[in-house]
Amino acid sequence: MSFTEIKAEELKDNPFDLIGKQWMLITAGNEEKCNTMTASWGGVGIMWGKPTATAYIRDSRYTKEFVDREDYFTLAFFGEEHREALNLCGRVSGRDEDKIKEAGLTPYYVDGTVAFEEAKMIFVCKKVYVQRMGEENFVEKANLDKWYADKDMHNMYMGEIKKILVKED
Repeated sequence: MSFTEIKAEELKDNPFDLIGKQWMLITAGNEEKCNTMTASWGGVGIMWGKPTATAYIRDSRYTKEFVDREDYFTLAFFGEEHREALNLCGRVSGRDEDKIKEAGLTPYYVDGTVAFEEAKMIFVCKKVYVQRMGEENFVEKANLDKWYADKDMHNMYMGEIKKILVKED
C-alpha cells in the first residue's frame, strides 16, 4: 500500500475523534535519528490564511528536542489495530530505548522528516510558531493546578500543513 496526497479541504475525518480518541504520533528528525511521541491534545484549523495543525509537547519530552531542532514535523494517525504501538510510544522514552522498533513501526521518510508506513494518514507540517505555555496566561487556574502541578509545562507548536497523505487501500 502507498500514500496519496489530498488537499486539506478534502479531509473527511473528524479532528476531535482523530486527535482526542484515536490519538496521533508527533514525530521529527531525519533518516539518521528521529523520535516520536503519542499525543491526544492538539488541533487543526486555519491560521494566517493557511491550514495549520497545533501540537502540544511538554518540556520533559525527548521528542521536543527534535521538534525544536527541525523545520518540519509530522502528525501520524493510525487505525485501532495499532493502539498498543501508540500506548508504547506514549509510555517509553526514546532516550532509553528504540521504542519505534519495539512498537513495530517502520519509518517513512517524507520531505526531509519522518512519519510511519503503518499510518492511515499523515500531516506533514512546517513549523511556523512556537510558544511555551506560561502560568501567567491561565485564565482558568484550576487547569494549571490539575495538569501542571509538577510545572512540566506544554509548548505549543503550530505547523502549516504542507501535505496530507492518506493510505490507499
